[in-house]
Amino acid sequence: MLACRFWHRVSLRRPLHFTFNLSLKTKRRIIVRYLNHISILLQYILPHHFLTGCIRGITRIRFAPFKNSAIKLFIRAFNVDMSIAQEENPSAYPDFNSFFTRPLKPDARPLSCAPGEVACPVDGAISQLGEITSEGRIFQAKGHDYSLEELLGGSKEMAALFKNGSFATIYLSPKDYHRIHMPLQGKLQEMVYIPGRLFSVSKFASEHVPRLFARNERLLNLFETEAGPMAMIMVGALNVAGMETVWAGNIPDKVNWEIKKWDYRDHATEKAIELSHGEEMGRFNMGSTVVLLYAHNRVKWNEAISAECPVQMGQHLASTR
Repeated sequence: MLACRFWHRVSLRRPLHFTFNLSLKTKRRIIVRYLNHISILLQYILPHHFLTGCIRGITRIRFAPFKNSAIKLFIRAFNVDMSIAQEENPSAYPDFNSFFTRPLKPDARPLSCAPGEVACPVDGAISQLGEITSEGRIFQAKGHDYSLEELLGGSKEMAALFKNGSFATIYLSPKDYHRIHMPLQGKLQEMVYIPGRLFSVSKFASEHVPRLFARNERLLNLFETEAGPMAMIMVGALNVAGMETVWAGNIPDKVNWEIKKWDYRDHATEKAIELSHGEEMGRFNMGSTVVLLYAHNRVKWNEAISAECPVQMGQHLASTR
């Protein structure tokens, strides 16, 4: 039903034919747009988790001729810079997933912000950033927003922490570094796995799939920091074969199709999970999106950064108040 309504809206926008006076560039742009619409339509129909499970298996194949060819093809297709990788030789990786989640050289992503300033947690591009409305709505794209409470798995208590707060949505493209680092020093309070769909999280998808980030599978990590509560939400996507944290491993492997919570508040001091500024906290096995949340009036976004701006891990993202 939703897919039919989606295609009906698309089909009314422009007749699927080209006149002879259109330039080749314009024709290509129209074709790409229609292919993108068809891709979104198929995502309403296809079995997301089955396909993603297949990708998970494929990316862990260790047969050298296969994995080496796949890695080299990927490097060429996405112009991946291997000079900053800790292991520059593509053939040295045991499988495609190891290549995709490759660590960088120690000096490749230095923290370029002072202690107490918010560092960008990932390489990628800013999808959106700004303030959460008084009604608890977060801006997704033109004509689309979603509920803070829905994003947080329906938790009214947690949503209250971020009412009128600040958010940043950062998209990781396939060529990007896919490990996630701490924007601030923080002590883990709670982790919540929220099951969901696995729509693509590309720019086109965010413009055409309503409530995208509140519908997809996601992993919510709540930290206490010097800027107050901070939520780091790892959003799954089509072909994302798992989300990992440094303290719990691959999370979807440990849960069923239900919301699952882990509370770390009562851990003894020696068992508390506290991560330093810029320290790795997790990774995506294939690419996706990170959503950052801060409480009201606790951070001020870097004015040099705006939507669609490319960013790197360690870059100054915001100042604390």
